[in-house]
Amino acid sequence: MLVVIGRIGRAHGIRGELNVQIRTDEPERRFAPGSPIICGDRTLTVEASRHHSGRLLVAFREVPDRTAAEQLHGAVLEADIDPSQSPDDPDELYDHQLVGLHVRAADETVVGMVTRVMHGPGQDALVIDAGAHEVLVPFVAALVPVVDVDAGYLQLNDVPGLLDPGAAEQVDP
Repeated sequence: MLVVIGRIGRAHGIRGELNVQIRTDEPERRFAPGSPIICGDRTLTVEASRHHSGRLLVAFREVPDRTAAEQLHGAVLEADIDPSQSPDDPDELYDHQLVGLHVRAADETVVGMVTRVMHGPGQDALVIDAGAHEVLVPFVAALVPVVDVDAGYLQLNDVPGLLDPGAAEQVDP
């Protein structure tokens, strides 16, 4: 099972180091030396990783110089994990644990199902099949206060327009 752990940013220096936008709560585990990382149709091996000016810099064995590093800009990095594995932090979840969960409104009625997780630059969003349409819901505690993987559901707060943007309250300028 593949889980997204990062996105490659700009090249750093001339030796092939890359800035990585972290998409995992376990960067020390996922970017440890020797770790295999899936990058598109190839596997990269972490040579070294370090924090520099608030960013994670990663060197891969297969990326010898800046020219090779620049070709990877924007690529998504994934780790192959055992589907039964969970993150070390009990408050964190992998995408595959969220996909398939029933989505309940604040009044407990089932309004849809999570079909995938989108990883954006600022935050993640749940893609919810709400029957007649698809809805994107930012995956933040203010909007999704309850996630019960064992029971197979998550619950949304009652926010006007969250599931139906056309029903959002109109604000006068």
